Amino acid sequence: MNRCRVAVAQYALGHTIDTNLEQIADAVHNAVDEGAELVLLPELGHLPYFCIEEDAQYFSLAETIPGPASDHYAGLAREASIIVVATLFEKSHGDVYHNTAVVYDKDGSIAGTCRKMHIPNDPGYYEQFYFTEGTQGFHPIETSLGRIGVMICFDQWFPEAARSMTLNGAELLLYPSAIGFDPDDNDSEQIRQRNAWITIQKSHAIANGIPVMFSNRLGREMAKAETGMTTDFWGSSHIIGPFGEVLAKAPVDRPAVITADIDPEESGRVREIWPFLEMRRIGFYDQS
Repeated sequence: MNRCRVAVAQYALGHTIDTNLEQIADAVHNAVDEGAELVLLPELGHLPYFCIEEDAQYFSLAETIPGPASDHYAGLAREASIIVVATLFEKSHGDVYHNTAVVYDKDGSIAGTCRKMHIPNDPGYYEQFYFTEGTQGFHPIETSLGRIGVMICFDQWFPEAARSMTLNGAELLLYPSAIGFDPDDNDSEQIRQRNAWITIQKSHAIANGIPVMFSNRLGREMAKAETGMTTDFWGSSHIIGPFGEVLAKAPVDRPAVITADIDPEESGRVREIWPFLEMRRIGFYDQS
């Protein structure tokens, strides 16, 4: 990977998919205008966050890859000549459903896919109702820019995933996300949860000497059913350097496209000063 500029987009989403796709196109073009060669979109970035509730009607949103939504992203990447990392609700063989990140290279080709490995099942995040866990492990995707390691939202809480992706050759870690808080949480609890989310991402960067990008949705989304269930997504997308330094961050409450320059030589310098990977005592770690 050579020195490059990357971007993260965050925005609010609704139930009107065409409107969502329009603002995604705007975000991608804004990233290009800022000189970015790669843009990371939020989890399920053109769909309403239907996992707020359990309702079989939402399986109709799933598509094959390639398929209409995938073709749209491919065209966007090709038109703008930028790598686009998007997340789709995938219908795969035998009516099995996945939460799948797709990496579209600058020519619109699919460089690779990554299915979400860890699936939450919490109030407002009923993802196990919809998604089957991925089984591909943690392997980076080769792109025209370099090797990128893509994991999805809940995967970010597991240090083993980030370490495995790094040891397998990733030069940059990306986490498309959809995370927020219950509106009934008080202010201190909301801040505590958001800070923990940012801290775990910084720790992946520090422990592995690698830049980390994470995107998020924005604003309040509501279930269609009369359940009263809502989720407030807290924005706060970041780009983090290889020793945990904040290179760029988005606000909590506004759409944004943030950019930063990634220098792989900086990762090398950090790993020379703090050789955590080199000094691991593999033979003494309990792998159970």
